Amino acid sequence: MSRSTALLPLLLLSTAAIAHDHDHLHYQAASPTPAQTAAQRSPAERNAVVTAPLPEDQAAMKAHVMFLASDAMAGREAGTRDYDIAAQYVAAQFYAAGLRPGGDNGGYLQRVPLVAYNVADKGSALWTPAGGQPQELVFGEDFVPSPVANAKETSLSAPVVFVGYGIDAAQYGLTDYKGVDVRGKIVAFVPGTPEGLGGEERAFFGSAANKASLAAARGAVGAIQIDMPRAGGRQRPFASLARYYNAPRVTWANPDGTAHAMTPTTPVLGTLSQTGAAKLFGKGWDAVVKAAAAPKPAYKPLTAKGQLTVASKTSFKPMDSSNVIGLIPGSDPKLKDQVVVLSAHLDHIGTNEGGEGDRINNGALDNAIGIASLIEEAKRFKAATPPKRTVMFLAVTAEEKGLVGSDYFANHPTVPLKSIVADVNLDMPILTYKFEDMVVFGADRSTLGPIVRKAVGAMDLPVSPDPMPEEGIFVRSDHFRFVQKGIPSVFLWPGQKGPGKAAVEDFMSHRYHRPGDEIDQGIDWSQGPRFVSVNYAIAREIADGAERPVWNKGDYFGTLYKGPMAAK
Repeated sequence: MSRSTALLPLLLLSTAAIAHDHDHLHYQAASPTPAQTAAQRSPAERNAVVTAPLPEDQAAMKAHVMFLASDAMAGREAGTRDYDIAAQYVAAQFYAAGLRPGGDNGGYLQRVPLVAYNVADKGSALWTPAGGQPQELVFGEDFVPSPVANAKETSLSAPVVFVGYGIDAAQYGLTDYKGVDVRGKIVAFVPGTPEGLGGEERAFFGSAANKASLAAARGAVGAIQIDMPRAGGRQRPFASLARYYNAPRVTWANPDGTAHAMTPTTPVLGTLSQTGAAKLFGKGWDAVVKAAAAPKPAYKPLTAKGQLTVASKTSFKPMDSSNVIGLIPGSDPKLKDQVVVLSAHLDHIGTNEGGEGDRINNGALDNAIGIASLIEEAKRFKAATPPKRTVMFLAVTAEEKGLVGSDYFANHPTVPLKSIVADVNLDMPILTYKFEDMVVFGADRSTLGPIVRKAVGAMDLPVSPDPMPEEGIFVRSDHFRFVQKGIPSVFLWPGQKGPGKAAVEDFMSHRYHRPGDEIDQGIDWSQGPRFVSVNYAIAREIADGAERPVWNKGDYFGTLYKGPMAAK
């Protein structure tokens, strides 16, 4: 699962968001477990655990994790040589499994030109009230700039309109833009979402990047977030934003070396403090502050009387990486050109800076075991009757940077985008217990739902509801980049029945994104082949089904991203 975006509040949140701030799962520390004492073992005791004999199918999965989550891989951080070695390993395993190469130039690797970017200086923000003299907004007190991904220098001057939460979705009763013309203007919005939304919609609408997309669709030329406490969550202090204002972010690069921007014509310019907002909106801001204090804030649009001018510079640093892609060609003359993608992220978060003791974040469960599952699933496909549709096995880079490798693939697919009919994503299956059910995020949004239930039911497992809907996990892993292209997608996890809930809480509290996520943490290797079997059954059902998956009629994401829709 993706790295914390604690210092990157204006990015689309990925699964890392479960670890910080309002996106925190609020797990409480559990009592010490045998897995937690792994670091206390002697080298001989540790080797005895790691090298303990296993049945052949379990040993095959464990062998992949032994390599990918070893200290030699130094945490597989995207953009490093350590990750590149891991990518070559996966390519070799795809070759050994008999997959055809699906990357660049007849090989297994698809080059992903990553770029790190950050604010190069503190920039400037100038407010000119109507009929008044210009006044500078003070850095760190009134305003903190954000890097503009696709421009080395930015200078923008426009009126400012406050649009509440900045959400326009009438089907959910959210109409912040009603009666407001934002063409040629900068929109200002508060963080978060109003109460009453489902977890997936809440996570989606809560992203500043997605709010900027809504503004861009209505002709806005820029966006600004306002530091404002909100009901039902916590917000990072404005002083913290100022302290880390130049923290680097990572995405994929444009041909000119700048960074890909989700809203190239409507950049998120930065964050206003409440003091800064009061300077722009004058006495009218008092009504906003009063509304924010209500149990269920209801904001009204407010136009600032004047002009805001923001100038900033952004610096860029290239850092190459790659996705790994293998294919099993379809066998049916009518369906072979359709592609089912099975995805998992290969990267993790590298090493911690400073401190003593173990600093390597090995990422055994996050997500070496997902990659191991992908490789072993490929072997099952090759050992069986060829699938009717083509099946793609996609190991992506930079998921921990914000779903970057999958976003690059979705925008630069190595097969025609229109040929991709579904994505099934494997991210951090917690296999430290015997799972008794499966959770399939997004199953109720498309005809993948019945397909999944049929396949999982054949394995004598129920499909359980999302055990933590408030977290909106459906929008926070690599499959969502396919959703954004209109492709029905699901994300699989072992369920939390029986021992599952305690096991998940223990992992999230003690080893998630920490050096303790190692091969000897107490993984139940007997569950690896079971997990592969479930995934294989799902993928096989999709690959051989008579009809391509479609979105359920009227589904929000299917409608928003113009995917194939069911007629009824």
